[in-house]
Amino acid sequence: MDYQAAFAIGAAGMAVEKMRADLASLNLANANTTRTANGGYYRAGRLVTQSAPGFDALMQAGAAAALPLPHASGVVTVEAPPRLLLEPGHPHADSRGFVAYPQIDTLAEMVTIMNATRAYQANIASISAARSMAQEALKIGGGR
Repeated sequence: MDYQAAFAIGAAGMAVEKMRADLASLNLANANTTRTANGGYYRAGRLVTQSAPGFDALMQAGAAAALPLPHASGVVTVEAPPRLLLEPGHPHADSRGFVAYPQIDTLAEMVTIMNATRAYQANIASISAARSMAQEALKIGGGR
């Protein structure tokens, strides 16, 4: 595998994890939003990713095959009922005095952000390792 492929794999992983952290941050930012532009309550989103095939599939495809990179294939909305809080004085309260808030678990969103951060850092480490190997190869080849 050439070094450009190693850099591309790390960059693709970093892009996916950045999107995952961005979406979790958006969910956290809207945890107390009572209305969206469409008039309903905010629904949390989850990133759907598509992973590359396993090692066996890559070996069967041969060295000439392009490496399939991981990527985000879309965002799905979590269809959970709203969290209803009794706030009769709130301008968005219904006839019974309840306000609909999104069903967002702030702890789960924080864990998602932490996991995405760690995976992002792991991808940076893999790119750094590939860079170091490329530099060492240049030193070895340049010494002749």
